[in-house]
Amino acid sequence: MNNSLQQLQNGTHHDPFETLGRHPEGDGEVFRAFMPMAEKIELIGYGGMTRIEGSEMFEAHLGSREAAAIPHHFKLRCIDKATGKGREFHSPYSFDPQVGNVDIHLFAQGKHKQAWKFLGAHLKTIDGVSGCQFAIWLPDVQRISVVGDFNGWNGLRHPMRNRGHSGIWELFIPGLQAGDSYKYEIFTRDGNIKLKADPYGQQMAQRPDTTSVIASKEPYEWRDSAWLERRTSSDWQHQPMSAYEVHIGSWRLDEEGGFLNFREIADQMVPYVSNLGYTHIELLPIMEHPLDESWGYQVSGYFAPSSRYGTPDDFRYFIDLCHQHDIGIILDWVPAHFPKDDFALARLNGKTLYEHANPKRGEHMDWGTLIFDYGRNEVRNFLIANALYWIEEFHIDGLRVDAVASMIYLDYSREQGQWEPNEFGGRENLEAIAFLRETNEVIHADFPGVVTIAEESTAFAMVSRPTSMGGLGFSMKWNMGWMHDTLSYFEADPVYRQHHQDSLTFSQLYAWTENFVLPFSHDEVVHLKGSMLEKMPGDNWQKFANLRLIYTYQMTHPGKKLIFMGSEFGQWEEWNEKAALDWPLLEVDTHQGISKLTADLNHLYRESPALHYYDFDSQGFQWIDCTDKHQSVISFLRHGPQGSLVMIFNFTPVPRDNYRIGVPAASAYKEILNSDSSYYGGSNMGNQGKIKTEAVADMGFADSIVLTLPPLSGVILQAVD
Repeated sequence: MNNSLQQLQNGTHHDPFETLGRHPEGDGEVFRAFMPMAEKIELIGYGGMTRIEGSEMFEAHLGSREAAAIPHHFKLRCIDKATGKGREFHSPYSFDPQVGNVDIHLFAQGKHKQAWKFLGAHLKTIDGVSGCQFAIWLPDVQRISVVGDFNGWNGLRHPMRNRGHSGIWELFIPGLQAGDSYKYEIFTRDGNIKLKADPYGQQMAQRPDTTSVIASKEPYEWRDSAWLERRTSSDWQHQPMSAYEVHIGSWRLDEEGGFLNFREIADQMVPYVSNLGYTHIELLPIMEHPLDESWGYQVSGYFAPSSRYGTPDDFRYFIDLCHQHDIGIILDWVPAHFPKDDFALARLNGKTLYEHANPKRGEHMDWGTLIFDYGRNEVRNFLIANALYWIEEFHIDGLRVDAVASMIYLDYSREQGQWEPNEFGGRENLEAIAFLRETNEVIHADFPGVVTIAEESTAFAMVSRPTSMGGLGFSMKWNMGWMHDTLSYFEADPVYRQHHQDSLTFSQLYAWTENFVLPFSHDEVVHLKGSMLEKMPGDNWQKFANLRLIYTYQMTHPGKKLIFMGSEFGQWEEWNEKAALDWPLLEVDTHQGISKLTADLNHLYRESPALHYYDFDSQGFQWIDCTDKHQSVISFLRHGPQGSLVMIFNFTPVPRDNYRIGVPAASAYKEILNSDSSYYGGSNMGNQGKIKTEAVADMGFADSIVLTLPPLSGVILQAVD
């Protein structure tokens, strides 16, 4: 007893249940409580307990008859030294272990798909006693305690039970409720004390507070069952996907310049996005993060929606409302790195644990962040369970995985000598690749219809091909090459574009090697790169015309679509995460024109199978002419199961009269969209009525039509009777 008491007093006892609680003793039982800051302790139903001299330990020795009258889960009354106030509570040390052996086994194997259900903090009732069950994986430490306002943040009050070699620690604390704050106090092997947020915590306090918060267990009443049912059988490869990329914290702000709640954002954003015709909203990371300027990419609370914008149920409301209006949600997910903040995952047990132990593999020098140890079962389980958590608990429809290239290459942004090759002498991170493949396999098997999208900036092969073929297993991949080539072409003065037409045509040489998304993302409108409108050359008229042209080109080029908020109405200023979008611009005719074109393009893309059905298949695209570089004109066909559409683009401010192109059918053609229409703010030059074909062979077609090509414009034609 003396040794155990000394260990409790020093905060080094590995199993406080061995001493605390109730234990057989002779013909009766002994009841013990270790209560720093207590003046005296009473055992309810018996009376005062005796303090062991020179310690914070109180005990009561009861005969068998007296002990039998005390409930198994006994209550104590504590009189506080400082205040003299009393309070009653159940002892945490009368409860059996709550974490099951099957959970422990699966987690150790890296195969527990719902690890968040037993790790973290969970309100529950045990034998009629309500409270919170805590569990954490943290091997190789001397002691872990749960601390919070409920115990004066005293780490000696609630030391946890060690579940042996598993590295799991657990404790049920009666009386705690939703909204209570907590952290883990960790006594490391080297004798240091660390206060850490819960790695599996499902709610956190708002920055700069870094405490974890016990989340409500009340079930959210979802109303999106019809959406989820359709998603399960969806043929996403042949369906339209046009995503509106959003940073929740700067889309709109309240009147005082503060953040809106998820519910307020939902009520405003859903009708806005619906009117514009987007199929999806893609959110920059909404997991908890301490630094606003990181945009959410330096995550500290992987299982907690950011409290900046409300509670977990507020976020569920946002997703639910989107689904009820047929809008899918894609969530940015960041398994590539995590910050060094001392309150979070970094050196959780005083040593490398979640991060790779080898500094040449465990840190991103450019970003000042740490890299997960993808080969460690428990770390891999943490990440895979996290991906599944957002899908299962929040009904997310897709994950866009950030910075994949930094994961799959050992020499990513490293000089010679700063990295080590893999076991075969290559530069590939085999453990990260295996992790990505497993993640994609599990998601696609368990949640049909949910997509995964890679932001992968290199030519790594088969990113969006099944793992059975040797691919990484992603559904889609951002086409960064197309984005860079297209922006480079458009940023050039039109007089020089004739020398760079290959920037537009090159994409067709690799367009079918992956399932591509065409992104104009947040990364392209920050850090002095200028907004999409400001990138465009020329005077104001040409800037707006070029912007309408590039959006028309994007929406007709094979691939799914993505555009960052503010770009849809031509915001002048580049994105600032501290300010709301410049919404008054929507009162200006030219910006209204961009918005109207965005909506019409989205609706046309959604309603025309020719523009989306074969986004990933070469049979959906055919050049008419890609060789007229002297006039900077290209034309092509998009084919669908019910017919084809003709696209023709003039990338100069010079109108082209009597321009002939070959067409596939001897029919009349109608202009169904013209980006130069006055409705969009253009000069209103175009082709009125029907354009009849002529039996004049051109560009390999037996028939052709003669057009007027407006300046800096895209025109879409459809064959009509």
